[in-house]
Amino acid sequence: MTDEMFFEDYAVGTARETTGRTITEADVVLHAGQTGDFYPHHMDAEWCKTQPFGARMAHGTLVFSVGVGMTAGAINPHAMSYGYDRLRFVRPVFLNDTIRARVRVKDVRDDAKRPKHGIVVEALEVVNQRNETVLVAEHLLLVERREARTG
Repeated sequence: MTDEMFFEDYAVGTARETTGRTITEADVVLHAGQTGDFYPHHMDAEWCKTQPFGARMAHGTLVFSVGVGMTAGAINPHAMSYGYDRLRFVRPVFLNDTIRARVRVKDVRDDAKRPKHGIVVEALEVVNQRNETVLVAEHLLLVERREARTG
């Protein structure tokens, strides 16, 4: 599936929301194995009971990866991810929480280095089943223009 959009096609305020995805024990264990992050916050249920949060929580990087992955849908051959700014883990995500992602075009701006491209900034918000924000970030896309900017 493709969604061919040039820089000029993006409009500030355009938004979309994903369906939910429940974070499971398997997700946490697999992510720990892939990253080497076996901190007790994620792996030790008994230790977590002694902490203010009271239960095992998913890795912030897992929530980020799943949240971003849920927003990826159609392939746009004119755009690519340029990076993420202002990433914050606002609240913990616990095992069996269900998250979904919201994306809103926050800004469209010229790219000073590349006259054939522009930058689209998407505000990403991941929320849990109680509609509480658990993660925020800005996703920067490098997007091709229909015609190169002059001057």
